Amino acid sequence: MTTAHLDHGGRENLPGDWPTTEAEALAVQDELRGRVVTDEAGPPPGEPLVVVGVDVAYDDERDVVAAAAVALDAETLDVVEEATAVGRVAFPYVPGLLAFREIPTVLAALDRLTVTPGLVVCDGYGLAHPRRFGLAAHLGVLTGLPTIGVAKNPFTFTYAPPGPCRGDTSALLDGDEEVGRALRTQDGVKPVFVSVGHRVSLDHACAHALRLAPDFRLPETTRAADSLCRRALSEVGEPGRSTGA
Repeated sequence: MTTAHLDHGGRENLPGDWPTTEAEALAVQDELRGRVVTDEAGPPPGEPLVVVGVDVAYDDERDVVAAAAVALDAETLDVVEEATAVGRVAFPYVPGLLAFREIPTVLAALDRLTVTPGLVVCDGYGLAHPRRFGLAAHLGVLTGLPTIGVAKNPFTFTYAPPGPCRGDTSALLDGDEEVGRALRTQDGVKPVFVSVGHRVSLDHACAHALRLAPDFRLPETTRAADSLCRRALSEVGEPGRSTGA
């Protein structure tokens, strides 16, 4: 088994100085939020497409984060390519600013793919975020790629339970504003929570999420990326060493 070591974590890919304080991060959110594209339908569900799932895992004791990017054929759900990156956590834990902890390493993993993603699926939120700029939106703006968020819980928002059948949806609401949808991916199973990230409509985001989850509650992109980043984290060697990759 090859042991992974800490690498640059994607910091070389970031625009300007990466924020280190809450005030700096909020200012970056304010600046980048206006660049989110919400008036594109995005890639049509059912057409040939490479879909990439991204996820992260943490080792809090060593202040280490591992990211995985797994490319799947959207039709067959076969893995086309996968990549990982391991780095230092880039930002302290602040609710609503989790993307700043994860994006440097996620970018590094994405950069190691040789295929071009037609869609990126994040295990988290896009516009379903108190400041309308969760990980999926942030990553989409930085990369220019179509992105969606598929989360396991509704965060701070409310929703009426969707119908009991696969494909049933209900609005995820912040007051009267629809910020995403609760989507039932399997009959009688707890829904997932889908939101727009960048350059994809909510209708298409839900359709993609449903197609990516033929057998289980979570999309296969998320399941594959979760498994890979946890494996990468378990293989991390001594902090401070680098693969040079």
